[in-house]
Amino acid sequence: QVQLVESGGGLVQPGGSLRLSCAASGSFFTIRAMGWYRQAPGKQRELVATITSGGTTGYADSVKGQFTISRDNAKNTVYLQMNSLKPEDTAVYYCNAYIAVGALHAYWGQGTQVTVSS
Repeated sequence: QVQLVESGGGLVQPGGSLRLSCAASGSFFTIRAMGWYRQAPGKQRELVATITSGGTTGYADSVKGQFTISRDNAKNTVYLQMNSLKPEDTAVYYCNAYIAVGALHAYWGQGTQVTVSS
């Protein structure tokens, strides 16, 4: 069984920072692209950032220059460094990964709440 387990969410004041982590565990061959999505109350889930196995990154326009995605392939872990947080960044953040378990499958974490409020 493959699992993605997120950590690092919480309550932070505007202008603050948080670092999210997502670790993949289980039996698999390799992890391809990994990414972070978020879903705010009453809104659709949206892509935040992605990173390939080779380290190529992509960001939503709304977070460019504010968030940084990275990964540690040895630890099967992806990170999201979030700086200068704003109330509109409040959402449940989900980790996503394309993992080869025989065929390639998409997996999701359980989500971690990020609340930006004074």
